[in-house]
Amino acid sequence: MTFEEVMAKLKKRVEEEADPAKLANLDAVFQFELTGDNGGTFHAKVADGKAEVVEAAHENPNVTIIISLEDFAKMIDGQLNATSAFMAGKLKIKGDMSLAMKLQSIVG
Repeated sequence: MTFEEVMAKLKKRVEEEADPAKLANLDAVFQFELTGDNGGTFHAKVADGKAEVVEAAHENPNVTIIISLEDFAKMIDGQLNATSAFMAGKLKIKGDMSLAMKLQSIVG
């Protein structure tokens, strides 16, 4: 899956299909650094029960998630659990760990 395909799928999932109840108490910026061939950086801004995906780095994210493009694609397809990826060293976190724990409700 290419970066563009991942972005399209993620935008649809986050902006159109996300459960507002799961996002209701969140006010944060999640930055994603996708490594590997065709990787890239983007962020998801969550506020007021809505999430917006922006194809650019954010100046001051609350948490940064570093993962390969391949593993992130598996994660949004439900083939890889975020917690399992973290425990296996496939997903690295910089910043607010408690926000990172809510990642599954955003991308899952």
